[in-house]
Amino acid sequence: MSDQGPPAVVAGEKETLLAFMRYLREAIIRKVEGLPDDIARKPAVPSGTSPLGMLKHLTGAELVWLEWAFLGRDPFPELGMDVTETDTVAGCVAAYRTTAARADAIWATLDDLDAVSAREDRTLRWILVHTVEELARHAGHLDIMREQIDGSVGR
Repeated sequence: MSDQGPPAVVAGEKETLLAFMRYLREAIIRKVEGLPDDIARKPAVPSGTSPLGMLKHLTGAELVWLEWAFLGRDPFPELGMDVTETDTVAGCVAAYRTTAARADAIWATLDDLDAVSAREDRTLRWILVHTVEELARHAGHLDIMREQIDGSVGR
């Protein structure tokens, strides 16, 4: 497992934050890829969180804030970390990439970072910063889990 360094970007606020979001998504994927499916499903910490569970959680997290909270769309996306015997690294990574592409398409249509969300008393700026923060926190959790599993060390 190797991590890329943070993006070298000279851009405005939204573009910079989106570049970091994309960087973190790829870092998260790199921390899960290469793990055998059975190992990726097993809890890696006493709380019961597994690498695939974390990836499944993140697959819904962006859409909760962007589609459900900001745009007011239903239904509320799944945020659970439960994994099944049929969950695979390849399948969960593919689902995460599909969700990321969906979120990116929505972000491309939104320009007013001061706009207030439909369901929460939050601005689009807050949602973007919070999403970056959420991905960064969980990327760190995945760093620790991966190191415990096979000794791979991330950034």
